[in-house]
Amino acid sequence: MTTKAQQRKADLRAKLVEAAEIRIDRDGAGALRARDLAKDAGCAVGAIYTAYDDLNALIMAVNGRTFQKLGQVVASSVDGAGDKSATCRLILMSNAYLGFASEHNNLWRALFDLQMKADDQVPDWYLHALRALFSHIARPVAELFPDQTHEELDLMVRALFSSVHGIVLLGLEQRISAVPLAQVEMMIAQLLSQVGQIKI
Repeated sequence: MTTKAQQRKADLRAKLVEAAEIRIDRDGAGALRARDLAKDAGCAVGAIYTAYDDLNALIMAVNGRTFQKLGQVVASSVDGAGDKSATCRLILMSNAYLGFASEHNNLWRALFDLQMKADDQVPDWYLHALRALFSHIARPVAELFPDQTHEELDLMVRALFSSVHGIVLLGLEQRISAVPLAQVEMMIAQLLSQVGQIKI
């Protein structure tokens, strides 16, 4: 049975995550300040650290929610697309990933900009959210490479994710890539259209 103290702590954690998510979405993770969060959540600054070890742990909690939302967006992009080719579905998912990154740029960047010490452990729930995102990519990849082992497919999923992620990242950083955002989808399609031709 949950005690009143446990319920208060759970409620505070939920308020802090929501407040942090709003501020990260608007200003970026680097602008997150304990005093601002305390004001938003209606608590003392010290109370934040009874709910979370530090602000990085709070950002990690926000990232877990972001991964879930991103996974939902990616999954819904291929709803009703079961008759389309595996390559087409990969392109649809990649375009959904680009759209999410563009629309929620600060939350998306926080997924990969989190500062962690060498001995910090990534929580299991966080890894689960990432694996759920990868599972959407894994289905069409398995169709394209039916003879590959589970380990080989896992590497291919991660390679494709990293490739698309890099294109999206540089596409959103137009100062670096000089590629207009409208052409980023074309770049992704060009890359993924060649994936089925790869012989390993």
